[in-house]
Amino acid sequence: MIKLIAIVAGEPNSINSEIIAKAWKKIKNNKNLFIIGNYSLLKKQIKKINIKIKVSEIASIKDIKNNKKLNVLNIPLKFRSLFENNIKNTKRYVLESLNVAHNLALNKKIKAFINAPIDKRIFSNKYLGVTEYLASKNNIKNKEVMMIYNKKLSVIPLTTHLEIKNITNTINSNLIEKKILTLNKSYYKLFKKKPKIAILGLNPHNSENRVNSFENKIIKPAIERLKKLNINIKGPFPADTVFNNQKKIDYNVAVGMYHDQVLAPFKALYGYDAINITLGLKYLRVSPDHGTARDIIGQNKANPQSLISAINFLNEVND
Repeated sequence: MIKLIAIVAGEPNSINSEIIAKAWKKIKNNKNLFIIGNYSLLKKQIKKINIKIKVSEIASIKDIKNNKKLNVLNIPLKFRSLFENNIKNTKRYVLESLNVAHNLALNKKIKAFINAPIDKRIFSNKYLGVTEYLASKNNIKNKEVMMIYNKKLSVIPLTTHLEIKNITNTINSNLIEKKILTLNKSYYKLFKKKPKIAILGLNPHNSENRVNSFENKIIKPAIERLKKLNINIKGPFPADTVFNNQKKIDYNVAVGMYHDQVLAPFKALYGYDAINITLGLKYLRVSPDHGTARDIIGQNKANPQSLISAINFLNEVND
């Protein structure tokens, strides 16, 4: 039996239809793929950028056929124009699409799902993004981990899309331990080996190792307790040099205190060669490591590489 992989079409006002169509054409093993999204919108957007693929509407995953067509599990969407920019009108559609994927994965009807980029404004102030939304639905608040991955290096921000001013009030030793334990367990499950973790300090030069620094009061005690649990973790390391010393330090996962501390250098090094994996869920969920790119909607300029990498990863990984 083919193990199905769902792609949630995500934000309708985006490059998502374009990268889905391009990825589907390039992937050799695409027979197990189907889309959760609006059939009419997807078909119109693909036609607008003149990508030649056949799209087929299905009402259930039982209707999926190997007919060389891109199967779309239809989710209703009311829109007035081809690329409508209205958060209120798309919020229900995007959340319903995610919920359908969540339920299919939770009930083991699919191997995993990928969500194409989503405008985080649909979550208002309740969730910081898809990672936190799915963590809530899985009842694992503060244990979920966002890992940006490629075969050379992975990075993890302990806080995701949190404003800088709120970081020190959010991170504590207990949070660090929870996240690292999730990382260690989930990484082993995925790759059959333990991660080698380098954790970064928060402040420039680790606050020069001052006694009352965040590094000494919060990060170091967590590291010592994690080492006693046989976790392979080192640090804290100054963030400005750790990415130049990966071989010397001997790590394959860098854990930072906030989003841009690890995402900015990672993207500078690897560009589109990365995917976003949510660790700690009851199923496997990944996404491309980029946003909705509204500035190039409908221009046939979008790069599908991150989505292709996500599909290839799920095709290769064992359940």
